[in-house]
Parts: sequence; structure tokens; C-alpha cells
Amino acid sequence: MATAIVGANWGDEGKGKMTDLLARDADIIVRFQGGNNAGHTIINDKGRFALHLLPSGVFNPNVINVIGTGVALNIRAFKKELDELIEAGIEPNIIVSDRAQVLLDIHKQLDALEEQRLGKAGFGSTKSGIAPFYSDKYSKIGFQVCELFHLDQMDQRIQLFCDRKNPLLTSVYNQPALDPAAIKAELAELAEIIRPFARDTGDFFNKAIKEGKRILLEGQLGSLKDTDHGIYPMVTSSSPLAGFASIGAGIPPYEIKDIITVVKAYSSAVGAGPFVSEIFGDEAEELRKRGGDKGEYGATTGRPRRVGWFDVPATRYGCQLQGATEVALTIADALGYLDEIPVCVAYEIDGKRIDYFPATPYLYKAKPIIEKLPGWKCDIRGATDWDALPQQVRDYVKFIEKSIGVPITFFSTGPDRKDIIRLGKRA
Repeated sequence: MATAIVGANWGDEGKGKMTDLLARDADIIVRFQGGNNAGHTIINDKGRFALHLLPSGVFNPNVINVIGTGVALNIRAFKKELDELIEAGIEPNIIVSDRAQVLLDIHKQLDALEEQRLGKAGFGSTKSGIAPFYSDKYSKIGFQVCELFHLDQMDQRIQLFCDRKNPLLTSVYNQPALDPAAIKAELAELAEIIRPFARDTGDFFNKAIKEGKRILLEGQLGSLKDTDHGIYPMVTSSSPLAGFASIGAGIPPYEIKDIITVVKAYSSAVGAGPFVSEIFGDEAEELRKRGGDKGEYGATTGRPRRVGWFDVPATRYGCQLQGATEVALTIADALGYLDEIPVCVAYEIDGKRIDYFPATPYLYKAKPIIEKLPGWKCDIRGATDWDALPQQVRDYVKFIEKSIGVPITFFSTGPDRKDIIRLGKRA
């Protein structure tokens, strides 16, 4: 049986914390898409960690952590992250699908060159090479992990790769052409790093399912960054939807029984694109510095996130895309300074009220319709008793739950693993 933990919005909702929390009841945790272009910040009794590629179950010695076939595998970043955990006294059990594809130095180079070429029209890329990587994967010129161990058979494939890349490098970016020998040497180096972890995960998952193992599927980013259904073209290059978890991990779709969709109690986003409920200036900076563990700054890039009020149309849409069966609401403690809490309940487009989340061109014209709820004006960080919370907190949660149409079953009151309330029946 599998449970997916995914994001409803632009990412940075707190999925890593939820995965870390639920890892205690899991046998296997799988990263099923994305690369090291985003991160999950986790705080537990072992310290504070920012994970970018490794699944968030690495802190539980009884859990097998899997990097699935859908991941953009930067092997050097993988090794660096693993070494940092080992230095902290953590020895995770990790396997990597031998069908995962490898992100190369040239992917990062091309990503940076394209953002530089686009200038102000850029996508806000982290320059981690994700888009060029997935482009190569679907153009069928990329390299799977298993192929790294058979480089004596790969000369023709490597030459093809260079032949496809060199006109772009030399004519568009005025850069030197790739040397096939250098690419082969890079692949050989990466092969020795990843060899101890590589495994046929298809066979692994088939046996695990037959044995009744409990599987957590961990997504990166959120619904609104999905390539097909997000704010295209300001999206990521893989699907962060629970539906893709079946493909990116390699398990039957009917094995996914529960989809926990993580929702932030306000909105935040990294990168370009329309963001209807966004706030600016001092108002934004006040919310930004109170949000998250150390403020709203990217776990990978460190750059300030854009922030805004809770967006009902966007979140309802994100939960629908994910097929959410339950919601974890996070970082409500950041809102304790407000007398009134604004919520974007709908959009106004060309003078008409819109209650759904439209396609990108319409979002640029959308204005937020704001409703204000009473604030609780106190610090609730670390609270673990639902009934002891101020009524205004409980009313805010019930308002969001009713607005998005999905039961809120987890309520996070701080960054630590223990700062969470599991909600059952409540007043």
C-alpha cells in the first residue's frame, strides 16, 4: 500500500517535514520526480537539514530510501548530500533506480546560458540543469544509471549526444564544442560514485508490494508547477502530481491508497509567473521573515520567496489535481501577528468574479477578492493541543477546510517534527 505526500501550490509547503514525520510508520520512501533544484528543510532531534535529492526518510534507520526513475539524478550532488548526513552521524539506507537518468555538467551549463540569454524574460531557473536534463530524457539522448556500467558499448550514443549539443553551444551560446572523450570520462567518474547504490527497483517494488510493505511517495514542488496543469511556461520540467508517482517510482497506480496534500496557511512562490494573492514591500517582508523555520528563503538557492495571502482558488485547484484525500495545513504559526488575516477567496477578471483557477493568460489579469478573518494575536508555535488553541485559529482552519473541500487531518504549528496536531473529529 502506498501513500503520496505532495504539494498543492507552488512548492515549499512543508512536504519534507510530513514525510519525516510519517517515516516512522513506513518501510520504504521514494522520491519520484524532480532534481536538486528544490529542497526540503527538516528539523528533528538530529538537527536541521536541507535535503535536495535524498528522500526525507533518511533519518529513520529502519526505512529504505529510494531515488526513483523519474528523478533528475545529479550524482555529485547526491554524494555531497549523503556525505553531509554521514558526517552528522546519520547512515541512511539508500538505493537508486538503475533506470534513473543522469544529470551532467553540461545540463547545468546550458541552463545558466539560457537564463543569461533570456535576461529579464527568464523563467527564474535555479540553474540546476533540470529543463535541459528532461529535454534530453524525452529526446531519448540521455543516459540511464545502468548504462554507466557499460561504457564500452556507449561510444556511438555519446557521439550522438555531442552532435546534438554542439550546434547549440557553438552557434547560439558561442561556447566551445563538447568533446566526446570528456563526456565519457565524466560518465565513468559518476559510475563509480553511484555503483554501490544502483539497483533494479522494478523487481524491488514488485516484491515489496507482494510483502505488504508500506510505501511513502514523496513529491517535489507543487501542483501549480506541473508541466501540463501549472502556470505554464513558468513551471518545472517534471510532474509533481500524485498521478505521476506511479510512473516516477514504478508501482501500479491502484497501489496509491491515500494522497496527503500539503498546504501552507498563506502563499509563497519561487520564480517568475502570475501570483494573484502576492503582497509587496514592508507587508511582504514582515510575513516573509516570520514564515518557515528561518523565514521564507529557498532551501536550495537561499533567495527570498515571493509571499502572499492564502489563495482559495489556487489551493482548491491544486488539491483537485492531486486527488487529495486529506490535507496537512502548515505554518499557521507565522500569522499570529495579524489583527485580521486576509484570504483570497476568488478572483476578479475583466470585472467578473471567478471562483476557479484559470489558465495562465487569465491569471495575469486577475485581481484578488479578499475576505478578512479575525486574527488570534498570539504565538501558537509548538502547540500540540487542538482544543487549547484560540477559537480564531480553529475558525481559520475550518474556513480553509470548507473552502477547499478536503478534510484537514494534520495541523502544523512549527518547523519541528513534534510541532504537529493530528486532527480527528473536532469542534
